[in-house]
Amino acid sequence: MEVYSNENEQVDALKGFFAQNGKALVVGVILGIGALAGWRYWSTHQDGSSREASARYQQVSTALDASKPETLNAAAKFASENSNTYGALASLDLAKRYVDSNQLDKAAAQLQSGLKATKDANLQAVLNLRLARIQLQQKQPDDVLKTLDAIKGDGWTAIIADVRGEALLSKGDSKGARDAWSKGIASDASPALKEMLQMKMNNLPG
Repeated sequence: MEVYSNENEQVDALKGFFAQNGKALVVGVILGIGALAGWRYWSTHQDGSSREASARYQQVSTALDASKPETLNAAAKFASENSNTYGALASLDLAKRYVDSNQLDKAAAQLQSGLKATKDANLQAVLNLRLARIQLQQKQPDDVLKTLDAIKGDGWTAIIADVRGEALLSKGDSKGARDAWSKGIASDASPALKEMLQMKMNNLPG
């Protein structure tokens, strides 16, 4: 699986896979699904209702504007009516708008709804990572650690280590934070992410 420097890159890849049928083969390779598996997945799931949901998701996502509550309401309605990957992607987009306006409780609730809507492991990982970051802002380190434990896949090791270290440090566990960040540095992460983790370690007391 491709190791992403941050979950934003994974979100973009996932949106490409689920929303742009013309790029199914290419994005399938990017996601580590493999060209043939990606194509079979797309062919199986891209029926009429799925195409309609994809088109509607594109509409509500493109229209999202935090200064226009009606667009947020439309996205929330779409997410609640679509217990599938498109609904989960809408929840992800909507949660970002809530975070931008410092409505962390609403953002967390939206991400949790998204987690119930999709069975895609990569999308679940992104949703959980976003949720963990919000819980960190809400000063809920124990919830952060529980959320991170739900993420599967080696490609997320460094990003999980980053957030885990921050949660442990907020609990006063400098050693735990050091151990978490060391694990991230030892993983197959991008040089930029490794450098950031090393800087955090260097700034630890003692």
